[in-house]
Amino acid sequence: MRDYLTDRGLLGTSVLWFERQEDGRTPRPPSSYRPLALATVTVHDLPPTAGYLQGEHLQVRRRLGLLTRDWSEEVAEDSAQRDAMVNALRDAGLIGQDASIEDIVEALYVYLAAAPSRLLGVSVNDLVGDVRTINQPGTNDEYPNWRLPIGGPDRTPLLLGDVTRSRRGKKLLRAFNDAVRAADGD
Repeated sequence: MRDYLTDRGLLGTSVLWFERQEDGRTPRPPSSYRPLALATVTVHDLPPTAGYLQGEHLQVRRRLGLLTRDWSEEVAEDSAQRDAMVNALRDAGLIGQDASIEDIVEALYVYLAAAPSRLLGVSVNDLVGDVRTINQPGTNDEYPNWRLPIGGPDRTPLLLGDVTRSRRGKKLLRAFNDAVRAADGD
C-alpha cells in the first residue's frame, strides 16, 4: 500500500511507535522514513506520549474491559516496545539512564527530527505533558472520546493561553526546531 500511495504522490503517515525494523521489535531510525509522509511521535488514536510512557493507555483499556490478553502479557509487550524505543534514544545519546518522562518526550521529538518526511507533526498534548487518551477507538459511551479538555501532567484542564505559555511546550519546540534545522544542515 505504501508503494501504491507513493507512486501516486500521496502522503502517508509514519508514526514513530509503529516504525520498526524487519524483526518487528527494533525501532527504525527516522532517517529511513518515507519522504512523502507526515512523521509524528503520536496521533489522535494513541495516548499522548507522556501517558504512553507511563502505561496510561493500558489502564484505560483494562478499566473498559478491552484487553484481549492477560494483563501481564499486555504489560510485558507494551514494556518491551517502550524499552526498545528508550534504548534507541540512549544509543543515539539523546537521554541518560535517569531521564524523566519529560526528557524522554523531548528526546523522541529530537529523534524524529531526522526524518526526511515532508511534514513533521507535534502533538499539542505532548507540549503540555497531558497523559490522558483523547480517543479510545471502539468506544462511545464508555469513554469520553474527544470530550476531555487538554490538561497538564496532573490532569488539570488548561486554557489555550496556558498551552501557549507552557514552559514544557516552549522547551520541547525549541529542541525540536533546533534538531530539524540541524538535520536540514542549516
